[in-house]
Amino acid sequence: MTPWTDEELNRIGNAEELEIAPRRPNGQLRTPLPIWVVRVGDDLYVRSYRGRAGAWYRAALATHEGRIRAGGVEKDVVFVEETDPGLNDQIDAAYRAKYGRYPQYVAPMVTPEVRATTLKLAPR
Repeated sequence: MTPWTDEELNRIGNAEELEIAPRRPNGQLRTPLPIWVVRVGDDLYVRSYRGRAGAWYRAALATHEGRIRAGGVEKDVVFVEETDPGLNDQIDAAYRAKYGRYPQYVAPMVTPEVRATTLKLAPR
């Protein structure tokens, strides 16, 4: 895996939404759907608003591969499960800072159930 470039991190991290398309077991991509994305340091993170019940999240866990598009950047990625509580606190803060104007939607994004679905996006 190669690291993100600074330009990619900035463009994706500053995008309002990211389109995510997990790869199916047969190699085909699922239909992309928009979700929120946050940047913490040199990494990008997403969470499933519906927790473990989210269809895109379950699909992402099945293959750990997919494609994202945001800020004019389109990349194949690997989904890496994130379980570090300290890092998840930083990710919570990033969600609050970036999307704080939508408090009714941010509140669920920082619950224990949704925090448990945190995935780091790594370029493939």
